[in-house]
Amino acid sequence: MVFFKALLAAVCIATGAAVDVVVRSSGGNVTGKFGHPFGYGFLHEDINNSGDGGIYAELIQNRAFQYSPNFNVSTAHYFPINGASLSIQFLQEPLSQALPASMRVAASKGTGKIGFKNEGYWGMDVRKQKYTGSFWVKGAYTGSFTASLQSNLTGEIFGSAKVPSKAVANKWTEHKFELIPKKEAPNSNNTFSITFDTKGTKNGSLDFNLISLFPPTYKNRKNGLRVDIAEALAEMNPHFLRFPGGNMLEGLTNDTYWDWKDTLGPLKDRPGFQGVWGYQQTHGLGMMEYLEWAEDMDLQIVVAVWAGLALNGDVTPQTDLQPFIDDALNEIEFVRGPADSTWGARRAALGHPEPFELNYVEVGNEDWLAGYPDGWESYRAYRFKMFHDAIKAKYPDIQVIASAATSDPAPEGKTTGPNTQNGLGFSQTPDAIGDYHPYREPDELVAEFSRFDNDIGHIVGEVAATHVNGATPPRWNGPLYKYPWWIGAVGEAVSLIGYERNSDRIPGTFYAPVLKNVNRFQWPITLVQFSADPKMTTRAVTWYCWSLFAHHPISHTLPTTSNSSYGPVYWVAGKDEARDGALVWKGATYNTTDGGSIPVSVKFEGVNAGTKASLTVLTNSVGDPYAYNDPFTGVNIVNTTTTELTAGYGGGFHFSLPQLSVAVLDTDVAGNPSSGYMN
Repeated sequence: MVFFKALLAAVCIATGAAVDVVVRSSGGNVTGKFGHPFGYGFLHEDINNSGDGGIYAELIQNRAFQYSPNFNVSTAHYFPINGASLSIQFLQEPLSQALPASMRVAASKGTGKIGFKNEGYWGMDVRKQKYTGSFWVKGAYTGSFTASLQSNLTGEIFGSAKVPSKAVANKWTEHKFELIPKKEAPNSNNTFSITFDTKGTKNGSLDFNLISLFPPTYKNRKNGLRVDIAEALAEMNPHFLRFPGGNMLEGLTNDTYWDWKDTLGPLKDRPGFQGVWGYQQTHGLGMMEYLEWAEDMDLQIVVAVWAGLALNGDVTPQTDLQPFIDDALNEIEFVRGPADSTWGARRAALGHPEPFELNYVEVGNEDWLAGYPDGWESYRAYRFKMFHDAIKAKYPDIQVIASAATSDPAPEGKTTGPNTQNGLGFSQTPDAIGDYHPYREPDELVAEFSRFDNDIGHIVGEVAATHVNGATPPRWNGPLYKYPWWIGAVGEAVSLIGYERNSDRIPGTFYAPVLKNVNRFQWPITLVQFSADPKMTTRAVTWYCWSLFAHHPISHTLPTTSNSSYGPVYWVAGKDEARDGALVWKGATYNTTDGGSIPVSVKFEGVNAGTKASLTVLTNSVGDPYAYNDPFTGVNIVNTTTTELTAGYGGGFHFSLPQLSVAVLDTDVAGNPSSGYMN
């Protein structure tokens, strides 16, 4: 690392020297797999309240009083109205086996209207749009309920709906309603309430469960995604969704892993999940919702299957593993099996008779971590191979992915390249690929530019610049940075270019984690930050770099020659055959010691003088390499400029790239006889 930094500094002294790149018209490799080019995407796990309280659009927090050994049942986030008493009940006849706890709302003094209000996930956004709600009630009641959205500060009611009672004794009844506020709230410090008149009850109390309120959702999906967050992700033009992500898959113990079957069907039959990031999860964002998310954004999916290891180090013995392998096969059948198969029929019954496309299955998550050595040894000895062989036997076309890279676990002082001493080894599963998770300093991401030049196939299943340069050693003893910051974004861009150069073996790369609720989070570095107020939904500086590269796919790389070695300018080039062979050059300048711009010339062989191309360059508008997009100020520090270039003599495009910049040059005209491109 010291040598790399010294070399980088030496190269950067001469930033005035022009970098000339010639892109050959033939050679290179087809990128990606299964008919799609190399792709950019993200991992999703419910961390940072990114699912519940995030992209999952439900507004009510603690809607069904779900609980687990680590999270006690309670009336948290509910508040009484008119002195009502709120208490948790375990009735002899609960709403369902999955949701055994409910909330009793009882009059504690006199009569009249009583009820409760819910504060949501640190507030609620209230606009003049249709909200769809429901709640279940047990107990006889004649009259009507009132559902309202109001200010938590002033009590002003923005909209309400009368809900005629269907409630009867000794039976749970569902009440549905629509609510359209007549006024938009000035902020998100709002609550949702339900009230009823005790005169219509037998003993002044009713039992409630599964209290739900949804705003309009992305693509109008029932039980769907929050529009502004989903749109921020869709606008990045992603190609991949990896789920269920990270530690959430494994669970805290072997008895509490993420079980895909628990996430299916009506909400009243979903027990919820003992989350691993400090809060109980609802299972509202379940298997079908993930699949519909991918379908609505036209994403390739990587489905991770639980592989017999929990975060506390619990390992499933080899003799007990087969039922979980069978469960993984059932999960795959649910996703892509025909409607007349056992689990395909279950999917069809949930409204999707057509199979989803599934080409990638990952076995486990980060099984190599030193925190559970027995897990790593068992993964190498039997767990991965048993899952791999069973999946390939039934689905030979599926690309099976190991949860480790060839460099895992990395020996002391080594972060790049295959680790033949301790790595997983793929001699018994040569058709499998690995999964690499580089959370790094920007300098380290740049140093790993050639990480996959001489290695087997991988996905880069999680990647981000998380620590400022100089944070090591030891990196993880210090905090992550506050938000993705500019020099980190450029360091990531360099690594992305390195991955795309090897995209014949690397089908895609995944940012992780992707979302952060600014009110409660464990991991600050994400692509998008948000709160209940959609005006705070913020695309991080890294989002702009990933989006630029994702909007200019390369389906076939092309070889390049240059008068310069890589650094401080890094690049990859190729063609996008979906756009009639448009020619694309992606580049980044990581010149941290000199503020000067670097002259660059890119010549595509076969392109004549006069050919047009667009050049998009991303720079930092405030100059501070540690600057970031802050959701609390709304200031975007990314400056985007797009200019039209004309090829000069010899067909070259000439431009300059500023310090710490990211760029794409796109001819977008190849194959057009009038373009000057000679096929």
